[in-house]
Amino acid sequence: MYQLRAYRSFVSYMDRSREYYAASGYTRPYEWPHYDAVPFTPLKKPLAQCRVGLVTTAGKPKPPEAGVTLLTSRELYAEPANPPPQRLFTDDLSWDKQSTHTDDVDSFLPVNRLREYAAEGRIGSASARFYGVTTDYSQSRTLERYAPQILEWCREDGLDAVLLSAL
Repeated sequence: MYQLRAYRSFVSYMDRSREYYAASGYTRPYEWPHYDAVPFTPLKKPLAQCRVGLVTTAGKPKPPEAGVTLLTSRELYAEPANPPPQRLFTDDLSWDKQSTHTDDVDSFLPVNRLREYAAEGRIGSASARFYGVTTDYSQSRTLERYAPQILEWCREDGLDAVLLSAL
């Protein structure tokens, strides 16, 4: 049963992150991204007419060696959505790996669901590719390099909307 406590009984992600950066020698405390104006816009047409794509933070794996999946690199990638990937690299990311897993790619990259939604008319169509940007805590790289490249690929593929499926 839940009980009120006079102290925090959880690990504060923000406090721990600030402590980690300070212990790593950074002179300024970590500052989380924030925007005065959110860079999103409403859809210009109904979702049933939109071409929709997916972006994931899972890495692109190389073929397994001795049953171990290895990350090829921490670079951006655009991959065909058909056939859908059987596996993406998530082993370097943090979550409760005893309670859940990422063996089912559809649980975090709904490529198959998008194709089904297109067939049902819920969306206009699904992108022929999905895009990957592996987890990186650099705001400058995200804003100056990763986001512009993902946007360029989305424009190449004629997307109207993108789902960000972060791990």
